Amino acid sequence: MARGGAKRSGAGRGGGRLTWPGGGLDDATAGGRPARPSATVGCGAGPGAPASGGSVSILGSDDATTCHIVVLRHTGNGATCLTHCDGSDTKAEVPLIMSSIKSFSEPAECGRLEVHLVGGFSDDRQLSQKLTHQLLSEFDKQDDDIHLVTLCVTELNDREENENHFPIIYGIAVNIKTAEIYRASFQDRGPEEQLRAARALAGGPMISIYDAKTEQLRIGPCSWTPFPHVDFWLQQDDKQILESLSTSPLAEPPHFVEHIRSTLMFLKKFPSPENILFPGNKALLYKKNKDGLWEKISPGS
Repeated sequence: MARGGAKRSGAGRGGGRLTWPGGGLDDATAGGRPARPSATVGCGAGPGAPASGGSVSILGSDDATTCHIVVLRHTGNGATCLTHCDGSDTKAEVPLIMSSIKSFSEPAECGRLEVHLVGGFSDDRQLSQKLTHQLLSEFDKQDDDIHLVTLCVTELNDREENENHFPIIYGIAVNIKTAEIYRASFQDRGPEEQLRAARALAGGPMISIYDAKTEQLRIGPCSWTPFPHVDFWLQQDDKQILESLSTSPLAEPPHFVEHIRSTLMFLKKFPSPENILFPGNKALLYKKNKDGLWEKISPGS
C-alpha cells in the first residue's frame, strides 16, 4: 500500500497537469451498492453539489485483480465518480470519467480534481502494469489539472504467497459525503446484477448507470451479439473456465467461476435482450425507497 512518497508531475496537453503526491487507503469496512461489474460508472454528488445525491452515500466496486478501480472527485462540490476499468478502452473511458464530474462543476468553481487509483498486482502477463501506465497517461493528457492522491496499484498492491502473486486490495468504497475511501467487499451488487454482468462479459463499453440529479439508477436499453460458443463454455469444468476466461486465474476470488457460469447462462437465455429485457426499448429505472433499498419504478424513455 502506498503511503506518502515523493512528489512527481507530468505536463499534460492544453496546460493540464497530473500531480503525484502519493497517498494511501484506510483499512476499514464499508457497505453500499457498488457500480459493478466493470464497464460501469457511478457518479454521486456530495454536499454543496448541484444535486445533493442524498439517496446514495457510498460508491464502490470489488473483485479487481488486474483491473483498476478509479475514483475521481471534485473537492469543491463533492461530485464523485467511481468506475472499474479493465483496460479494454482506457483512452475513451478517462474522458467519460472526466465529463461525468465536470457536468456538476462551473469552470471557475473553487476546489480541485482529485483521483485515486487502486487495483492490479504483479501478474505474470503484466496486464496490471500496462493498465496503470494507460490510466496515468490518459489522465495526464486531460486539459484540467488533476491531483493524484492515492496510488495503490500493481507492485504497490502486490503480495506474494508460495511464489504466487495476489492483490492486497480487491475492492474499495468511497463515502461521497466525507470523501473517505475504504477497503471493501460487497455481498449486494445492486439491481439487475446478472444483466449488467452479461453486458460487461459481452464486451459492452463503459456507461454511467446513476444520475445524481434525479437520484435514479438507469440500466439500458442495451444489446449484445450472441456470446460465441456459449454452449461449449458451459460444458467446461471449473478449471478450464478459470484458466481460459480469467486474466489472472490464481488470483481470482473463490466465486469467480460460479459468477462466470451464471453470466453465461444469462447470455444463453437472452441472446438478443432488446425487446425481452427492455419492453418498448425503454430503460429499467430504480430509485431508493424510504428504507434505503433500490425499488423499480416506471421505465423511462
